[in-house]
Amino acid sequence: MGLPLVTGLSGFSDAGGTISQVSDSIFANYDFTMLVEFDNDELLDYRSRRPIMFFEKDHIVSYEPPILALYLLNDEAGNQFLFLHGYEPDFKWEAFVEALEDLFELFAVSSVTWVHSIPFPIPHTRPVGITVSGNRRDLIDSVSEWKPSTSVPGNVLHVLEWKLTATGIPMAGFVFLVPHYLSDNDYPEVAISAFQQISAATGLVFKTDPLREENNRFLRKINEQMAENQDLQRMVTQLEQGYHSSEDNPNRPSISKPVSKVPTADEIAAELEDYLASKTRNDGDAEANPEA
Repeated sequence: MGLPLVTGLSGFSDAGGTISQVSDSIFANYDFTMLVEFDNDELLDYRSRRPIMFFEKDHIVSYEPPILALYLLNDEAGNQFLFLHGYEPDFKWEAFVEALEDLFELFAVSSVTWVHSIPFPIPHTRPVGITVSGNRRDLIDSVSEWKPSTSVPGNVLHVLEWKLTATGIPMAGFVFLVPHYLSDNDYPEVAISAFQQISAATGLVFKTDPLREENNRFLRKINEQMAENQDLQRMVTQLEQGYHSSEDNPNRPSISKPVSKVPTADEIAAELEDYLASKTRNDGDAEANPEA
């Protein structure tokens, strides 16, 4: 039968902390065995991604180089799978992809599923948007909502996808569309969606209850902020106008270009600063005039 492989490499795009949350959850919940570790000196630009060193008064006490490796794990149901985790190589993409192809043959990889995420003008009040690439027509037809024709900055997993698609190995890349105003935060909803799609592509079973609990807390905070800030309410309303019903799947509306101007990240930041500044002034006035 072979082993399904799941991956998502850091360094390209990780809006909402999708890759970091998925990997943290996998390593926290399942025992793992490292099968292969790649050579940093061949693949990593240390000056662009400097490793962490811990300094104690007058000397270095520890050094933690980044790790790019292939791991073997078991899911909730005891099914084995491979997990490629770590940084996206800075160098030797072709050689790296060729090494992966050799490993896939060695470990009889049955499918490859990878995830990443990008900021997108989409409201958090709607399900996380998804774009699917690869040769899994069943997943593309049933899940992919946004199908642009455009030039995009490539990453090494795109190269892997392009090469594996020609070999016939089932390959699916999921791009999750994260509300742009939440892209700098860990957004649990997108990690939950990532696990759902990985499961749909591989049949693997993952524990998501902790993420769901964290997502409930996260959404409560967002709703509290919206209740106090009319500018945020208007922004979400404008983003809602970017949706329209889909005849093919009315329960999963298609994503279209917003019909109203969507505020930029700088504009949103300015609005939040103004709001916080006015709240600070009001609190200060209340303290100065307690009887008012």
